[in-house]
Amino acid sequence: MLKLERGVNMNKKTVRDVDVKGKKVLVRCDFNVPLKDGKITDNTRITAALPTIEYLRDRGAKVILCSHLGRPKGEVKEEYSLRPVASELTDLLDTDVKFASDVTGDSAKSVTSGLNNGEVALLENVRFDPREEQNDDTLAMEFANLSDGIYVNDAFGAAHRAHSSTEGVAHHVDEAVEGLLMEKEVSFLNGTLEDPGKPFVAILGGAKVSDKIGVIENLLDKVDEILIGGGMAYTFLKAKGYEIGDSLCEEDKIGEAQAIMKKAAKAGVKVVLPEDTVVAPKVPEPEEELDKKAKQKAFISFLETAPDKVVSSDAIPEGWQGCDIGPKTARTFAHELQDKKTILWNGPLGICEVEKFSIGTERVAEAIAATKSISIVGGGDSVAAIKKLHLEDNFSHISTGGGASLELLEGKELPGIACLTDKDEKEKKEPKTCKAKVVEKEESIEK
Repeated sequence: MLKLERGVNMNKKTVRDVDVKGKKVLVRCDFNVPLKDGKITDNTRITAALPTIEYLRDRGAKVILCSHLGRPKGEVKEEYSLRPVASELTDLLDTDVKFASDVTGDSAKSVTSGLNNGEVALLENVRFDPREEQNDDTLAMEFANLSDGIYVNDAFGAAHRAHSSTEGVAHHVDEAVEGLLMEKEVSFLNGTLEDPGKPFVAILGGAKVSDKIGVIENLLDKVDEILIGGGMAYTFLKAKGYEIGDSLCEEDKIGEAQAIMKKAAKAGVKVVLPEDTVVAPKVPEPEEELDKKAKQKAFISFLETAPDKVVSSDAIPEGWQGCDIGPKTARTFAHELQDKKTILWNGPLGICEVEKFSIGTERVAEAIAATKSISIVGGGDSVAAIKKLHLEDNFSHISTGGGASLELLEGKELPGIACLTDKDEKEKKEPKTCKAKVVEKEESIEK
């Protein structure tokens, strides 16, 4: 049975361990939600934060929420404002959520200083301040000064970032603790790694092998089986000497893929690769210079109308690229899942931005949902498939963090958790400057 009380970073204080009545409490949330024409199209990350917010309100705290949204790169950009989130929270909490029009300036000070017990305020996008992503100590102190010495990190999706609002602020308060969502995320993921029910299978997808190498190596002494799909599968197929046509392949990772398969065989871990693949013609290079976003749009546009067919994964023709696992592979994966006690899934198995190449991912989501296994899933496209099929209630845990969950699965220490107060810490040390290094890594687009 999965135990939830053990593991790295699981000795941290939680919001349950502090007295918050009558105190201003700063809560870092992950409200990085999708917007279209100023409207929120998916409020999952907002609803995930509600248990912590309600817990604090019920105990008479003066709740100050903060979050990032998008990548405004230190500039005030109206399309990245958190004002729509304040409106959504007002509806969900059935109370007026006060909105500060700046991060730690006059508006933030005025709004937060006027809070009564049980009231809620939301600061403007923390990334409007260029100091945020630099983990600037001055900004961290400004965040701390808005509170009465209590900081709650409930933003698991940003816990792998060493920023002022996720790491730096923790060094300038009396208590820095986990929120209920953070506690749940860490408990499920670490509990799985520390003491999983056996047999234990991991399903890994996404675009790049390089994003998952650390995860695979950390899982080799824990899992019984690994199912590999998505764009990363073609590097493994090429490592076996197969013809993969013009499919995505990280040539410099072929050697590592071969080494992983040898390690798996030595450890008695079964590695299952796609038997068949849904392919489409290679996307032509754009005639003009395009930025990353425009290239992705052109890529998707071409594939939406391109012809497709199913071929054997060891004989993908030249001029064609793999876009999804085939129907035979989907059935094989489903069969492999049937007798497992624990299932961990991270990353899509096809190019889910294109409807016809999301079928493999959806079939695997349905197969997992049909089991009685402890099932944990992370990664945006994987989660989107589950929601599309209305299968949320059939999974044990759906993670809100992509990059954070991957780093935790690699066994890495997350700066947004490491900085929090230990349960056995007798007294808070003197405030210190931010110690974590700032690591900037763009989130890759999973295919």
